[in-house]
Amino acid sequence: MTGMMKLALLVVLAPLAGSIVAGLFGRTIGRVASHRVAISSVAVAFVASCIIFYDVLGGARIEGSVYTWLTAGSLKLEIGFLIDRLTALMMVVVTFVSLMVHIYTIGYMEDDPGYQRFFSYTALFTFSMLMLVMANNFLQLFFGWEAVGLVSYLLIGFWWKRPTAIYANLKAFLVNRVGDFGFILGVGLVLAYFGSLDYATVFSQAPAMAGTTIQILPGSQWALISVVCICLFVGAMGKSAQFPLHVWLPDSMEGPTPISALIHAATMVTAGIFMVARMSPLFELSESALSFVLVIGAINAFFMALVALVQYDIKRVVAYSTLSQLGYMTMALGASAYSAGMFHLMTHAFFKGLLFLGAGSVIIAMHHEQDMRKMGGLRKYLPITYITMVIGGLANAGLPPFAGFFSKDSIIEALHAAQRPGAGFAYWLALGGAFIGAIYTFRLIFYTFHGKERFDVTGATAHADHGHGGDEHGGPPHEPPWVVTVPLVMLAIPSVLAGFYIGKIVYGDYFGSSILVLDAHEWIAELAHEFHGAWAMVLHGLTSAPFWLAVAGVGVAWYLHIARPDLAGVVRDKGGILTRILEQKYGFDEFNDWFFAGGARKVGTGLWKGGDVTLIDGLFVNGSARLIGWFARIVRRFQTGFIYNYAFTMFIGLLGLLSIWLWLWRGALPQ
Repeated sequence: MTGMMKLALLVVLAPLAGSIVAGLFGRTIGRVASHRVAISSVAVAFVASCIIFYDVLGGARIEGSVYTWLTAGSLKLEIGFLIDRLTALMMVVVTFVSLMVHIYTIGYMEDDPGYQRFFSYTALFTFSMLMLVMANNFLQLFFGWEAVGLVSYLLIGFWWKRPTAIYANLKAFLVNRVGDFGFILGVGLVLAYFGSLDYATVFSQAPAMAGTTIQILPGSQWALISVVCICLFVGAMGKSAQFPLHVWLPDSMEGPTPISALIHAATMVTAGIFMVARMSPLFELSESALSFVLVIGAINAFFMALVALVQYDIKRVVAYSTLSQLGYMTMALGASAYSAGMFHLMTHAFFKGLLFLGAGSVIIAMHHEQDMRKMGGLRKYLPITYITMVIGGLANAGLPPFAGFFSKDSIIEALHAAQRPGAGFAYWLALGGAFIGAIYTFRLIFYTFHGKERFDVTGATAHADHGHGGDEHGGPPHEPPWVVTVPLVMLAIPSVLAGFYIGKIVYGDYFGSSILVLDAHEWIAELAHEFHGAWAMVLHGLTSAPFWLAVAGVGVAWYLHIARPDLAGVVRDKGGILTRILEQKYGFDEFNDWFFAGGARKVGTGLWKGGDVTLIDGLFVNGSARLIGWFARIVRRFQTGFIYNYAFTMFIGLLGLLSIWLWLWRGALPQ
């Protein structure tokens, strides 16, 4: 085993070891030792990932098997790593954001009785995500895929005494199972037709399989590659919360804020984006699958942004923002602009992690109040949180020269250049999303940090029942401890600077052979001819539609929440049915509760009453008992103890047997 492979093993095994120690021995070693072990393990993974990233930039590539789990004929099921430039980028982003979240957790979960358990879960989550992104085969990919889903279930329902948290984690688990059903069908088709689960083998055979068709419905032929890609993307729709499997993500805010940042910034929700980019050799062979991806992403980007406009829970605003930004990444994938999608994944990890952790800082300062209507004027109390959240907001709104501007604009330009069914639809919705995104982002900033104070400065005691960190005894809002503010500053730095790497990552040849784009789909390469550097892009961006739409969005948010705050309620009321539709989140939750959950309950009730009670218990169990009881009551009448009764019974029985025998004998004679 090479030194690089050993270093790769260290990346995944260090968080696993930290999780085991904090989880199994946390009560023995104490709270401080538990968080030190967990944080140190993730720090080791981050440093090792940086070393690997540096080597990969120098041309190194790690690919090979670590352990053979099972061999069946020519099929080998293995644990192995594929670390190229795509994987190395994900490793650094995942471990860096995870490290910041772990440090932040010390302050946020300070007084929580499940302190050690939480650190165990977060380290295990990091291990699961790293196994997913470092996989060189579909088996290991599926393992990491399911592992992040399982640990997210544990984390979303971390405060298990709260019914809303239990409802949210069950909802997330069930919705992801729907997506994962499609995902495993795709993996099954790969195994059935390609005969292997190894990436390299499957990708090398893909061009030869491009013309293969399968019959799903009688008389209907479907392209194999299209079916495989759509099935795999259904899995991504669950993990990356794409319409209509997006419903779990806003409710996952019931989990502690650190895990909201970890799930929604750089790990679980980006797993689907990474998977599609990794599967580019397959997706590039199916125009139908790419158009499907494109349209789904466009719907998410625009319509989820609209819902954020009517949210008052500070974490839910950021959650719907995540849904919208994931839509942009998905649109990029559908437009064959994989490099732009992955670049937005990276920049989004920084500024969205910053916004979530900043929201958590506000929640701590407000004694666990999350309703923005009970905030206002906090910038003088929380200067560090305010400045960092403004930076995150500017990046999220896509304003130059912040990171989100470069990645979002490159996606919009790619959509405009793409010649694919659905690209025009996606382009206009992406422009609309740029306008709406700026409104909801700065609505949050202005509502929370500006305007009049809408809280009791004397500081009512905290009303929350989950006991996480912060001042539970009331008092004016104040900046949380350094373990909370330092991660904010550390995430704010790449939220400003990361965008300047666009030339190398998006328009350069950073990804190389990690991502395949067919010559007919090289729209990013065409745009590269017009790229003359990051600052030139900033200057050009000042004349572009996305920039002015974002500026207009900021202006609308300022006018409604600073200049004329009385108008916000008027606009909301005038919205009428549109406002109610957005408040009901398009009715997906109600429909799912009525159709799927309600339907399942009715089917279950029918099977219980009709199948179990009536058929099984009523007919077979109780019915057979009643039949035997009835027969026993008749037979009991002959058990009198008198010999003449027994003789009479024997006589009647013999007569009956002779009659049957005579009838059968006569029937056997020839007529």
